[in-house]
Amino acid sequence: MADGPPAGENPESLLNETLFPDDAYERRTYWADLPRKQKLAWVNRQAREESGRELASVWEIFKKDPLRPFSLYFQNYVVTGMGFFTEGYTLFSVGNLLTLFEAVWPECYKNYQVCSSVWVQAINYLEIVGIILGQTMIGIVGDWIGRRWGIIQDAVTMCLGATLLTAMWGRSLYGWTIMYALALLVFGIGVGGEYPMTSITAMEGVRGQGTTRADKLHRGRTVTLSFLMQGWGQVINQVVLILCMLVFHGGGNPPYSKLATQWTFRVSFAFIVAFLVYLIYLPSRQRSNVTGYDVKSLKLVSSHYWHRLVGTSLCWFCNDFPFYGNQIFRNAFLKIVTSNSDEVVTQWLWNLTNVGCELVGYYLASMLIDYKLYGRKRMQAVGFLMSFILFIIAAAAFPILDVPGPGGHGFEFIYFFSSFWIQFGPNSTTFILAAEVYPAPVRATAHGVSAAVGKLGALAATILYNYISARVKFWVVSWFGLIGFILTVVFIPDTTGLDLREQERYWQFVREGREQEYHGIAIHPRHLSLYERVILKRGNRYDGELDRQMKMDELRKLYEKVNEATGKEEKEDDRCDGDCQRVQCMS
Repeated sequence: MADGPPAGENPESLLNETLFPDDAYERRTYWADLPRKQKLAWVNRQAREESGRELASVWEIFKKDPLRPFSLYFQNYVVTGMGFFTEGYTLFSVGNLLTLFEAVWPECYKNYQVCSSVWVQAINYLEIVGIILGQTMIGIVGDWIGRRWGIIQDAVTMCLGATLLTAMWGRSLYGWTIMYALALLVFGIGVGGEYPMTSITAMEGVRGQGTTRADKLHRGRTVTLSFLMQGWGQVINQVVLILCMLVFHGGGNPPYSKLATQWTFRVSFAFIVAFLVYLIYLPSRQRSNVTGYDVKSLKLVSSHYWHRLVGTSLCWFCNDFPFYGNQIFRNAFLKIVTSNSDEVVTQWLWNLTNVGCELVGYYLASMLIDYKLYGRKRMQAVGFLMSFILFIIAAAAFPILDVPGPGGHGFEFIYFFSSFWIQFGPNSTTFILAAEVYPAPVRATAHGVSAAVGKLGALAATILYNYISARVKFWVVSWFGLIGFILTVVFIPDTTGLDLREQERYWQFVREGREQEYHGIAIHPRHLSLYERVILKRGNRYDGELDRQMKMDELRKLYEKVNEATGKEEKEDDRCDGDCQRVQCMS
């Protein structure tokens, strides 16, 4: 074994690259420790240089093969987010189809003459209950048995649910409605698992802990671009439904036949089964990473990071109120822009416009989520605040907005603008923060619990909205934007630009009961919540120089350990060579 660094390499230079990587340090100073003006200049310079490097790289690839950049985007983001594509496609189709069902079967879905209102409303309830079950159960599977098996279990469950949705039937309209609700329950369980599994696999990638420069600089973008496949699922679902209606009904005008409606919703659900079969196949080719459940880390998270769990869970809860609350605009909005409540295709086209606004928010979030001076926490806080402002305006001015004319145009603006800010805010950031702020051994479980609490917010909103008037809905939902803003400021740490390896290093100190001995960037005030800085005072232990010395000692011990192991191997090899020679001489 050769001693020393490779030829031409300076040992001091290699050590500096290890201790002070230039993606986070200005010489030997951590970027967050720089003076304000110098920090701003350094962050902007890094962003410009990295953007220039990426554009140049894409251009070089494009010149060699114009289709290659698109195939890389597909491999890195579309495939990873395929579960969310199927989730957005299927679950958001429920609201789209309800509009059609109300027009075709009003005796069941609108007047409740032949169907119980309880089961019609249960279509939404059981869908969300299934998601909650999947988020908690499959999150545990991902940490206990492995990420791969969690993904496979997700895909199989969703495939079963989609098959049931395609083939469901009943001896009566009432029985068919019950089967519809139960099929959505099954599909929802699979969807729930997608939340922890997609976020973790997109964030950890093939390298597991985020070890490369690209991981540290673009981790948030990688996760967000995978998550926004949910938006593309909504777009494709709306397009497929419109095409099916044109094909089977021969146009978009009412009245709609029952046969055309049956073909439309069954073909639309069958369309997604092929994608789910591919989702089952894809992870089955990969190696399984079975880790075993880390009960000690789970207990420590509940004591050491309980405040983070409160923050990620309740912020997600508050997000789902305005996210689903945005849907309360839908009925009031559509009454203004359509002259006939049965113009289903017209309503679908307006909904497609709204989803387009959401996609703009998704993509803008992916562009700024890794920018160190904005990042996850500020994006979430601003998004919550804008939701609060827009909903409170809608509540206060409801009598003026809820009429055709200038007021109706104001309603249009608030409707579309609120959709944008929810995506360019908490609906994107809650997804990544619930994974990043926890250690790897329990990351999927913590994410699943946070997501499940979030869906309790969706369930509460769905139930509550059945019993209060339109204007009261706006008054109620607006305050969750303000509460989410406060919770974000107090309990959410900003992990933008933080190397996840350093977070795991800190967690090792915590597991060993040596938390007080850690002085690294994982407890830098920049990466702690207000509660951790002010109440727990964890940032007081941050000391860059002490941490540098500790890292030097850790590297020295690692070097000695490797040398010791290598020496033992060489001795074993020498003994084997000697034994072989003696055997040859005797023969």
